[in-house]
Amino acid sequence: MRPHQQPEDDLEELPPSKTKIKKQMHELRDLGEVIANLPKDKLRQLDLPENLFEACTEYKRMTKFGAIKRQMLYIGRLMRDIDTAPILAKLESWNGNSREHTAWLHQVERWRDRLVDEDDALTEFLAAYPAADAQQLRTLIRNAKKEKELLKPPKNFREIFQLLRELIPQP
Repeated sequence: MRPHQQPEDDLEELPPSKTKIKKQMHELRDLGEVIANLPKDKLRQLDLPENLFEACTEYKRMTKFGAIKRQMLYIGRLMRDIDTAPILAKLESWNGNSREHTAWLHQVERWRDRLVDEDDALTEFLAAYPAADAQQLRTLIRNAKKEKELLKPPKNFREIFQLLRELIPQP
């Protein structure tokens, strides 16, 4: 060991560097800008603190560049005091980027494939989702099988997917 090096056990946890702090503040300001540009109904769904909600609605009314810039800095400063994880999760789910949304889409695709490929899958699906219209599903499945045999474009196959998206609740 060299004289100027310390063993890892002796090193105390250092505070974050000035660069890292500045980067985090910029990320919060950027997230604040995304939030501020959301429609008012989506802003309400985020359950933001009252002062942040008011700052975002005020931001939308501003027209002068300097005022907009100052308001965005203020929103970024307010963002430091809140937990951003639920906000990011909600934004991802709205954009369709969340893991839950992707897993749900995969579940819908698996049901669609099973319905077209397996004969007994329809009864299982109807047992799991009793609100489904059995006659409509039978017709779509029959037409999708015909399309597959005749090598036609999968119009009914897609319609099954759209119907299943409406029937299977999204997380």
